[in-house]
Amino acid sequence: MTDKAIDFSSRRKKLSELVLDDSVILLSSSNIKSRNSDSDYPFRQDSNFYYLSGFNEPESIIVIRPSAKKRKYVIFCRDRDPLREQWDGFRSGQDGAREVHGADEAYSISLIDEIMPELLEGSRNIYYSMSSPNGINLRLDNWLDHIRANKRQGSEVAENLLSLDSLLDELRLIKTQDELLLMRRAGEITCEAHIRAITNVCPGMYEYQLESEYLHAFMQGGAKFPAYNSIVGGGNNSCILHYNENSSELKDGDLVLVDAGCEYEHYASDVTRTFPVGKKFSEEQKKIYEVVLEAHQKACAEIKPGNPWIRAQEVSVKVITEGLIDLGLLKGKAEELIKKEGYTKFYMHRIGHWLGMDVHDVGNYKKNGEWRDLEPGMVLTIEPGIYILDSLEGVEDKWLGIGVRIEDDLLVTENGHEVITANAPRDIKEIESLR
Repeated sequence: MTDKAIDFSSRRKKLSELVLDDSVILLSSSNIKSRNSDSDYPFRQDSNFYYLSGFNEPESIIVIRPSAKKRKYVIFCRDRDPLREQWDGFRSGQDGAREVHGADEAYSISLIDEIMPELLEGSRNIYYSMSSPNGINLRLDNWLDHIRANKRQGSEVAENLLSLDSLLDELRLIKTQDELLLMRRAGEITCEAHIRAITNVCPGMYEYQLESEYLHAFMQGGAKFPAYNSIVGGGNNSCILHYNENSSELKDGDLVLVDAGCEYEHYASDVTRTFPVGKKFSEEQKKIYEVVLEAHQKACAEIKPGNPWIRAQEVSVKVITEGLIDLGLLKGKAEELIKKEGYTKFYMHRIGHWLGMDVHDVGNYKKNGEWRDLEPGMVLTIEPGIYILDSLEGVEDKWLGIGVRIEDDLLVTENGHEVITANAPRDIKEIESLR
């Protein structure tokens, strides 16, 4: 299964049914981003743009006109250019945009200021992304000014400029079976990478060398890129939530926390495992790990249709707070500590997030001010953790520098949930057997 099997036209049709009559939808591609004087970062298409088009080139704009009789779907893109293609790679050109990507018409991006006013003229509503870094609002102003200048000749300017984001967010939040096939494959590749890393880690290795085990497994599995900057934190670095220097030496007796997932055909996986650099967990590490594992298991059990998104968070907070009290790391009654958020000294983040084309995928967590209920087709992460920085005051030395997070990707099903990333070991005995 690849993204080539996805029916992008059906996505455009669904979106077209959600907008008001007499509307035009505009979306811009990502831009090429310079890394330094003569090198660019690998190109990654804007997720919304790709979701609707499957067109994987920069300097492109798509136009969807649901009410039009002709030119309902238009792509503006780069021209074919044998010289530039010799240097930078193949371009689809206008013929490819029509023949391969289903455009009713395609034009050179160099002609957009000339042709776009024609496509917008007469429409009442224009939808575009107001949050995209590739926004076209400045260019849109110019196109509308061009139409206004011709009002005496009968041109009509749009009455409303509307945000496309909330409509697309809701479409992308519920995954189709085709999308789930890609996400399951992303999960499989990522699980293979975690197994490889747990097996091969050893004292004296550097964090970036352990990261290379993941990159190798991702590419061998068919995923060209990680879905995000991998976090590989040994010892006290495991307590830094967004640590990504990955430059320290891994030491015997420490834990290493790895938050790493691949992107497969534009769909992300996001998995965290924590395991010993040496052969076994210490007693203190094991006790912290067991609290996090219990929180993970009980939070996962709450992932089912009809449960509010926040339920898993509440369960994880209860388990972690009670566990920290039992270990003497928190003092007091659980109810009072939860009310005053005393647990945030050690557990300071939410239980998870939506997952899809983006790691922190689109979609609201509340509706009308209330936490939204889970629905079949949603995919989210569950990732409780405990982090005890070595600079924390009032903590016994034996606990310092222990950071544990366990994260998996879950699909909400009709009757409960499916753990997409179940193959990555999380049980202590299973991890130690691999070590």
